[in-house]
Amino acid sequence: MADLELSPIMLIQSGEDVLGDRAVRSVRTSLRARDPNTDVVELDASAYAAGDLDALLTPSLFGEPKAVVVPNLEKVNAAFQEDLLGYMSSPDPDSVLLLRHNGGVRGKKVLDALKRAKVPSTKIDKVKYASDKGKIVTQDVRNAGRRITQDAVEALVAAMGSDLRELLSSVNQLLADVEGTINESHVTTYFAGRVEATAFNVADAVVVGNSGRAVELARHAIATGNSPVAIVGAIAAKFRAMAQVLGQRSSHTKARLKINDWQVKRAKSDLRGWNNETLAQAIRIIAKADAEVKGESRDPEFALERAIVDLSKLRKRS
Repeated sequence: MADLELSPIMLIQSGEDVLGDRAVRSVRTSLRARDPNTDVVELDASAYAAGDLDALLTPSLFGEPKAVVVPNLEKVNAAFQEDLLGYMSSPDPDSVLLLRHNGGVRGKKVLDALKRAKVPSTKIDKVKYASDKGKIVTQDVRNAGRRITQDAVEALVAAMGSDLRELLSSVNQLLADVEGTINESHVTTYFAGRVEATAFNVADAVVVGNSGRAVELARHAIATGNSPVAIVGAIAAKFRAMAQVLGQRSSHTKARLKINDWQVKRAKSDLRGWNNETLAQAIRIIAKADAEVKGESRDPEFALERAIVDLSKLRKRS
């Protein structure tokens, strides 16, 4: 995410709360660096009363710079929309209005107007994938002038990755408590007791043929909010990566794989104990399980466990 240059009006479109908070803090820091006497106030877009914007952004008698932060532009009411559209035509050049929109369809008229006015903006997308969370972890560590091994990144994302805010808080804890390069053993030491039974943990156990552990993790994962559909999806993703790597080995061309380098490395490791035949059988089992957990079976949890056992057996026979 690129830093925003201070301007009379600025926009942050945030699909991820913790990263949106960081962006706002960055602007606040820039405001204080430019002038420590800047008067920064927060304005609730849903509770706005007509005339508030001009009152808050009009320079004071003592000449302190003014800044208004609106943390919830998506909740804009009619009065704020009207005043904001009017203010955009002639903003105070010495004040800063920072608008944050957190997604959804509300506030589209304002967003369109801000876009037409070419207001300086940054857009933060929702972080969906483990690989993207890993990149953020790595970047945070680098920004602190430190190093972290890839194994440690993967272990940390697996342990704490369901909540990005908690994940990044864990990074801060490791940076504060660990000297030198952060490795997987550090992650295990600090967070072993908090490793979640996620769909990806289940997939890891399946790939190595540990059916008992995989079933145990699957039951706990479901009990803590994961669905059979999500677990089958995670298993499918892992086997697709393995199939891509195995397919490239068998191909006469060096086609570019559609997965990240660390996923390629992991898939190569996961392929131990698998071959073309057993991998093909596994993909058929996963396809059947996918249909069953999405409605073909009356008992999706049983269908999931049966698929786990069948997949694990394939690995043991290879």
